[in-house]
Amino acid sequence: MKTLMVCLLLGAASMLSFKTDSANGYEPGDTAIDFSLKNATDNINGLGKNASLKDYKDAKGYIVVFTCNHCPFSVAYEDRLIALHNKYATKGYPLVAINPNDIKKQPADSYDNMVERAKEKKFPFAYLYDNTQAIALAYGAKRTPHVFLLKKEGAKNIVKFTGAIDDNSWNEEAVKTKYLENALDALLGNEPIQKKTAKAVGCTIKWAN
Repeated sequence: MKTLMVCLLLGAASMLSFKTDSANGYEPGDTAIDFSLKNATDNINGLGKNASLKDYKDAKGYIVVFTCNHCPFSVAYEDRLIALHNKYATKGYPLVAINPNDIKKQPADSYDNMVERAKEKKFPFAYLYDNTQAIALAYGAKRTPHVFLLKKEGAKNIVKFTGAIDDNSWNEEAVKTKYLENALDALLGNEPIQKKTAKAVGCTIKWAN
């Protein structure tokens, strides 16, 4: 009986640990899921069509960024996101932006407004709408912007870096450390990533009730 109780307690602890890890989202070393989400740009498959990571046939990996229209932090990073895509997509790491916000909580982040913002800023990357918020939950996105750098390893997409893009949310000219670029350059140079996480700074994601 005592042995049975110990086994039950260990099993419950294991289940609790699994749920906690899942709720926290991905960490470096985890395998990230793919997705199929409606696109607000013409970047992949065309405006209004779904796009997935697997659509990037020649990619070595992906820069997945959870962002949105309304958040001033996200707006401050828009030009940097464009520059990151233009610099690294040709090297095998395209940027894929995902808007996870509930439009009842934040109407500015509707799909139609995403299309308008993408046109206004001429986004060269896919800007996808996570209308069920399932992908944001799976990845463990907490804020906008929140980045997940993935590397293709066979059929898997392995998380290599998560968190902030750099160390200055408001002023690009004042940036001293480019966390994401440093991680990308390390991957491209087949070198170890020195800093694998950096706390994401931005607006909280607007979750549905």
